[in-house]
Amino acid sequence: MNTTLLLVQGLNGLQFGVLLFLVAAGLTLVFGVMDFINLAHGVQYMVGAYLGASLAALTGSFWLGLLLALPAALVFGLVLEFLVFRHLYDRDHLSQVLATFGVILFLNEGVKVVFGAAPMQMPVPDLLSGGVPLMDGLLYPTYRLAILAAGLATAALLWFLVERTRAGMLVRAGATNAPMVAALGVDIRRLFMLVFGFGAMLAGFAGVMAAPILSVEPGMGDNLLILAFVVIVIGGIGSVRGAFVAALLVGLVETIGRGLMPDLMRLFMDASSARQTGAALASMLVYIVMAAILAFRPAGLFPARA
Repeated sequence: MNTTLLLVQGLNGLQFGVLLFLVAAGLTLVFGVMDFINLAHGVQYMVGAYLGASLAALTGSFWLGLLLALPAALVFGLVLEFLVFRHLYDRDHLSQVLATFGVILFLNEGVKVVFGAAPMQMPVPDLLSGGVPLMDGLLYPTYRLAILAAGLATAALLWFLVERTRAGMLVRAGATNAPMVAALGVDIRRLFMLVFGFGAMLAGFAGVMAAPILSVEPGMGDNLLILAFVVIVIGGIGSVRGAFVAALLVGLVETIGRGLMPDLMRLFMDASSARQTGAALASMLVYIVMAAILAFRPAGLFPARA
């Protein structure tokens, strides 16, 4: 792998990492604050992508589609919370896993009924089309850099909300001792509902931002959900800072590993075998890194403060 390709893959890895963070941040808040395992978080990413693509097509504007999709994703998350999830808060984790897996199946089939099984496309806005010259002969897509900038800005805003505002203080207190917070007069159920809705909106935002560079199709959030769980385990459950660092790490390992492993395998075997072995090892690389990190830090890189 030459320097140019390594640079492109590194930027792609960072861009994938910030998308992972947008999904994992909501998941780690829900898991860390509410002790609720929500396997359906990936379909909220998918629903956000569908909302963004359909609203952009309806209005003829990417920006209007994005602005309308965010509150729509928030409302959709609150409706799911009201209809399904709030009835599972006091149930054991197995019940939560089974129920939210049922939601995955229902919504994956639901988007096929509403939008069809064929992939949808969302055009890149004219303002962000084209590329930015990084070096001689290398243009990197402007939209991918915009995703990276939007993800970093969202991470900074989320850190400020969680660490420097009264609402963030209540969220952190609820994660530490929910019964005590409720005893002090805070409506803990409403707090949980707002956290869930905000997490759904973050996942929807990631889906809208990814829609112009990925196919919008049923089940698109399933693989991302697995990586999002890897992120929150590596970063530390309930830690937004840990989710951010781990998401960038996973994004880089996943992207660069897939490009680098076949080249490394060619040092030890023929081209055909190296391609197959490298692809197999690349798909395992993230989980090997997770196991190595947890061997030394079982609580994750930045566990939430108790």
